[in-house]
Amino acid sequence: MFNMGSFGNEIERHRQHFKSHSKVKEYQAHSAKVHSVGWSCDGRRLASGSFDKTVSIFNFDRERLGKDFTFRGHSGSVDQLCWHASNPDLLATASGDKSARIWDARTQKCAATINTKGENINITWAPDGQTIAVGNKEDLVTFIDARTHKVKSEQQFDFEVNEISWNKTSDLFFLTNGQGCIHILGYPELELQHVLKAHPGTCICIEFDPTGRYFATGSADTLVSLWDVEELACLRTFSRLDWPVRTISFSHDGKLLASASEDLLIDIGEVETGLKVCDIPVEAATFTVAWHPSQYLLAFACDDKDTYDRKHDAGILKVYGFPSD
Repeated sequence: MFNMGSFGNEIERHRQHFKSHSKVKEYQAHSAKVHSVGWSCDGRRLASGSFDKTVSIFNFDRERLGKDFTFRGHSGSVDQLCWHASNPDLLATASGDKSARIWDARTQKCAATINTKGENINITWAPDGQTIAVGNKEDLVTFIDARTHKVKSEQQFDFEVNEISWNKTSDLFFLTNGQGCIHILGYPELELQHVLKAHPGTCICIEFDPTGRYFATGSADTLVSLWDVEELACLRTFSRLDWPVRTISFSHDGKLLASASEDLLIDIGEVETGLKVCDIPVEAATFTVAWHPSQYLLAFACDDKDTYDRKHDAGILKVYGFPSD
């Protein structure tokens, strides 16, 4: 049994931290809805991808976030983005224009355009940096060599693929599906190793914690489940949201888990106990959340608040966790 006393002190520390660090800063990033946000591995850049077909890059330095430049080139919505795990200059994006792109934030140019077979909705870069996987609306996953920019292989699935991810050693590939399952394939041979029945509802999102011990999934059943990577056992569930969980993110130390949905709050819970640390009030459904790689700062983006006034609150990027005034 673990000592609840030490965990009790830790959760109190976390709660106190966010009592004094609860400020949200807002930044105009795009002219339309932001679909995806992500920090570079060194935490100095924050990227956002949008329905407006562009990628915005912000520079972050000592609590100041400023828009640096915009990547243009996609002819469709930029639905998901991911940075290279160890190179802070390289970013990959998936778009509905049937392509994936690799961008170089240092030269501010597109380094490669890889044409794919369908409208892409998700993308994940293997932690070893060698492979990028892109999933499309027809449940086809394309594996791209990150150095040659050539398609290495494709895999068609006969179920609804919602989100894709690699384990920390890049030798297992995870997919969440419409039947509430997690499929685990060996990589590169793509042979099925395990199917985990994770949720009674559609399994929407999946995220690995930075320490490599856990992964979490969010589901249409409104739950987030936490899994042990080695045992493939569900350790606990987080059940404070009332709507399907769209997006989740682990903090840099693996101690906190942020979850968001159409609920008008983002839930931040403690990984080891499942207890609530705090929540962030929001005014619309939240599509994407991402913790900073070394600080308790959470970037997120919500749906445009007012459907009737499209300009109002469209394309806003937000960051929570700054010192409260």
